[in-house]
Amino acid sequence: MEKTTEKPSPEAKALSLFFMAYKTKNPIYKEKSKRINRLWDLVKKGELNKEDYMKEIETMIDTYGGYNVVIEKTVQYYIDKSGEWKSNGNDQYSQDANRIADEILKKK
Repeated sequence: MEKTTEKPSPEAKALSLFFMAYKTKNPIYKEKSKRINRLWDLVKKGELNKEDYMKEIETMIDTYGGYNVVIEKTVQYYIDKSGEWKSNGNDQYSQDANRIADEILKKK
């Protein structure tokens, strides 16, 4: 059994961070976060193929309005909570989140 070092997709990262942000507001988000983390662990172990994982992620993310909406809600949550958005990553999710954060902060 070979483990993969592949990272989750931007969509999976967006969904995970969304659930982390909102888990204190509603316990269902904490359970959904645990679920996607367990699924990713199965992918890393080779017990679940990535295509099935991504189908699950896409289905979940669509129920919350899509990739951009999930990022916007997450960024807005942290801006409302702390007054700013901090992201030092250079991956696709971080770039998208920084762009959305800039748009939100310009409106203030």
